[in-house]
Amino acid sequence: MNNESMYHEGMRSLQDRRDTRRIADRLENVIVHSSFTHDDRTFIQQCAMVFVATADAHGHPDCSYKGGLPGFVRVLDDQTLAFPDYDGNGMYRSWGNLLANPHVGLLFIDFEKQSRLRVNGTATISEDDELRSEFPGSVFVIRVKAEKIFPACPRYIHKMQLVELSEYAPKPNYTPPIPAWKQFDEFRDALPERDRMEATDAGASNKPEMPK
Repeated sequence: MNNESMYHEGMRSLQDRRDTRRIADRLENVIVHSSFTHDDRTFIQQCAMVFVATADAHGHPDCSYKGGLPGFVRVLDDQTLAFPDYDGNGMYRSWGNLLANPHVGLLFIDFEKQSRLRVNGTATISEDDELRSEFPGSVFVIRVKAEKIFPACPRYIHKMQLVELSEYAPKPNYTPPIPAWKQFDEFRDALPERDRMEATDAGASNKPEMPK
């Protein structure tokens, strides 16, 4: 890891206002690292979700939830992890931001064990990544080069249990159901051609109502 501090002047200003500069520096020295440990790998690869923060070229932020089956995020080596992009709403706010600004922040949370891990680094997105064939249902593959990895204080994590994994999460030899919103009249005619027929067929037999 380079010797440059992870804190900018805005952070320093608030640290000094609250007399937390010393503990902030101690935390950076003790818990922040740039290579994934065995525990980091185990934690990440058991998670079924990750929160992704990105920003565009002007610094305008976006935060998104990404989910899949446990193990859908893989640690490839000491500084690299990868995960698939699955079919979504087509807005591509998170991954579009990567093309303008590769900096990314990831937050992994285990609500049952009340623990979390942060990974900050730079990311790339590719349709031709060799890993894509190993992620059923993937459209792109995102690779993140970690720069700073660190756990965060768990005190405000609410203890919750995972009741059921999403039926939409891709897996081998499985075709997820069509999401209800793709069957709405307001959207169906704007869908990509690849989705339009499936949504029409599904809607004919079980037309959903728009959420209130």
